[in-house]
Amino acid sequence: MIRFPEDFIFELTDREFKDWRSQFVTTNEDKMGLRYAPYAFTEDGVAQLSTVLSSERAIKVNIQIIRLFSKLRRLAISHHDIILKLEELEKNGSEQDKKIDLIFEYIKQLEHAKQQESKQKNRLKIGFKSQ
Repeated sequence: MIRFPEDFIFELTDREFKDWRSQFVTTNEDKMGLRYAPYAFTEDGVAQLSTVLSSERAIKVNIQIIRLFSKLRRLAISHHDIILKLEELEKNGSEQDKKIDLIFEYIKQLEHAKQQESKQKNRLKIGFKSQ
């Protein structure tokens, strides 16, 4: 049986790897140090990792990671209402944008009609003129 299935662990993307490396001082980019993107654990992977670790330091680090995941989950749950409101505002914003675009279109049509009317008034009259 595989201890860490594919949904428990993943390899960092090139961008994530570059960002991660920028957080640490490494020597000569690829000549020394880590040359390939490392693997990272998902939340489930961290929980599974705790069954493998045995050193005191590894256990302490794993406890910190689990606490961080738990805190992030609590934050996400507590801010769920805010996220829903933001999504609603974003949805309404796009509807408002359509209405504003429509208003501008009507204004353009009105301006065009005024210009046509002005041209009509100022044109030379032709035909029979009575004295």
